[in-house]
Amino acid sequence: MSLERVHEAIESRFASHLEAIREFLRTPSISADGTGIAETAEQVKGFIEEVGGKGEVVPTAGHPIVHGELMLGKPKTLLIYGMYDVMPVEGEEWIVPPFGAEIVDFPPHGRCLVNRGVHNTKGPLRGFFNAVSTIRDVAELPVNLKFVIEGEEEQSSRNLPAFIKSNKERLRGDAVYFPFFGLDNRGQPVVHLGAKGMIHLELECRGGEWGGPRTRGIHSSHGAWIASPPWRLVQALSSLVGADETILVEGFYEDVQGPSPEDEELLPRLAAVFDETKILDETDALRFKFEGLHGEELLKKYMFSPLININGYITGHTGEGSKTVIGHQAMAKMDVRLVPKMTVEGAAQKIKGHLARHGFEDVQARVLGGYPWSRTSVHEPVVQALLETYRHHGYEAEIWPYIGGSAPFFLFHDELGMPFIPGGLCHGGSPHSPNEYAVVDQIELFEKSVATFLHKFAEM
Repeated sequence: MSLERVHEAIESRFASHLEAIREFLRTPSISADGTGIAETAEQVKGFIEEVGGKGEVVPTAGHPIVHGELMLGKPKTLLIYGMYDVMPVEGEEWIVPPFGAEIVDFPPHGRCLVNRGVHNTKGPLRGFFNAVSTIRDVAELPVNLKFVIEGEEEQSSRNLPAFIKSNKERLRGDAVYFPFFGLDNRGQPVVHLGAKGMIHLELECRGGEWGGPRTRGIHSSHGAWIASPPWRLVQALSSLVGADETILVEGFYEDVQGPSPEDEELLPRLAAVFDETKILDETDALRFKFEGLHGEELLKKYMFSPLININGYITGHTGEGSKTVIGHQAMAKMDVRLVPKMTVEGAAQKIKGHLARHGFEDVQARVLGGYPWSRTSVHEPVVQALLETYRHHGYEAEIWPYIGGSAPFFLFHDELGMPFIPGGLCHGGSPHSPNEYAVVDQIELFEKSVATFLHKFAEM
C-alpha cells in the first residue's frame, strides 16, 4: 500500500468526503427517544457495503447494531467499533441548527463543522469509511475489517453485551480500533489507554407512608404541615457526598485499586506536560474543586477516583413562569463512574444500602444500565501502531492511562480477549453540549491518519 498515493487521493477528494460527512450528520440519531435511529443504522450498513464489505442491521431489544465484514485474506484483522447514536439537543442554545451540519468561523479554531455528533462520534465514523473507500480505490487495504457499530452508546450500551457474547467467534480479530478525534484544543494528540466504568441510575421519591402528597401536586402553602418529596430527595442526595463531593457511601472506596505499576511509570511523564489551564478552558471553569492539588496528584484524582454525578433533577413545574406547587414525586437522573477494581453490582448495592441505613428506604434506586472499567497496555501492538501513526505525521502523543469518561471497551477485552484503542488526528469539542464542533481542515488530516494507522498496524 502506497501511503503517499493514498494521502494524495484523500486530499484531492476531500471536498466530496466533507459533503458525505455533512449528509450523514444531518440525519438525527438520538438514542434517548429513537429519533432517526432506524434510518441511520441503514446508512451505516450502506457505508460497509460501499467499501466492498457485507453489512447487516441486527435487531436487539433496543436499537439495532450494525455488523459487517470485509475479509480480504490478510494476515491481520481489525475490529472497528463505533456508535451512530447521539445525545438530545432539547433545551440547548446553538449558533446554528443542531442538525444542519453548517460550516462556520468558530474562534479560536477557524472554520468548523458544527452539528450534534460531529465529534462524538458520527464525524469520525464517516471519516473512517471515507479513508477506507479511498484506499480501496487507489491501493490495497492492508488488513481485514470487521464492524460493530451500535446505536445505544449514549444509553450505556444496553444491548451490546448480549450481541458480543452471542457472536464471539465471528467477531474475533487481532485488535479493536475506535475511530475518534484525538487532538486536544492545543493540537496535541492524546492517547487514552482505558476508560472508567459507568452506571446509569435514577433515584425517585414519591409521597407515601413517610409523608407527602401521594398522587398529585398540591398547593405549596401546605408545606407548612405536609412533607415535600422534592426536599426529601434533596436530603437523600446530599447524604451521598460531602461538601467537596467526596463520596460518603459506606465502603464505596473499598474496591478502588489506584494506579498500577504501568500507570506509575506513565504518570510522571504526563504530569511534566500537563496543562491545567487547558482543562479549565475546555470545561468552562475557573478553578478545580481540589484546592492545592496540582500535576500528578490532580491527574490521579481525575483518572483513579470514582464519581457520583447528578445529571438531571425533575419535579414540580418546569415550564415558563412560576407555579406554587409541591410535587408528589421527584426524580434525580445520575451517572456513577467506576474505576479499577469496582463493579457495577457492588457500587449499586452500596448506594442502595446507604440510602436504607440513613432512613431513605422509600427512595427508589433504579439501575438503568452500566458496565465496568477497561484498560489496554501501552505495549500492545495496536497502541504502538497508533503512536507510530502520530509520529509519521509529525506528532508525539501524550499518553493517559485513563479517560474520565466511559465506553464499553471492557466487552472487547473481557469477552473477546482483544486490546483496543481510540484515536485519530483531528480536533473536535463540546460533546454532549451546544455547538459541538470539529475543525474542518483537520478532518482531512484525520482521514490520512486512518490510512496511516491501518498501514502501521499491518506492519506491527
